[in-house]
Amino acid sequence: MEIILYLSAAVAAIAFLILVLNLSKTLKSVDNTLDTLSRTVDRLEGQLKDVTAETAELLHKTNALAEDVQHKTEQLNTVVYAVKDVGSSVHNLNHSLKKVTTTISSQMEKNQYKISQAVQWGNVVKQVVDKFKEDKAASRTKPAQPPTVRNEALPVSTNQHQHN
Repeated sequence: MEIILYLSAAVAAIAFLILVLNLSKTLKSVDNTLDTLSRTVDRLEGQLKDVTAETAELLHKTNALAEDVQHKTEQLNTVVYAVKDVGSSVHNLNHSLKKVTTTISSQMEKNQYKISQAVQWGNVVKQVVDKFKEDKAASRTKPAQPPTVRNEALPVSTNQHQHN
């Protein structure tokens, strides 16, 4: 019976030795994995610093671009307001010209008879002045002839409008 006891102790010692060897292999594998992980983390940390620097530079450029866009938008707003004012001015000018044209047209229609009479009287006066100049010129060249009297009718309007 003692032998069984020694055999059991030997089996237990061999089992413990196998367990320690397997545990040692596992711990070595975990150590290699942790070492690789540590190197990977170090590389990622360096890359993360580079990415952080590039991100900061990109953010700076984006802010500068946003400021430039804001400034140009303000300048463009000034131009838009100026164009709007020019458009309003042109519209007001067109409206004023339309009113003046309408007023002139209505006054022309109202005074058409008077204008016609004035033109006719202007023609009569011109004819009288021309005849006077002709008679005067003729009297200088031929003083012996008596002046001739001309009977010419004044133009009469066929238009029967009333004065306004």
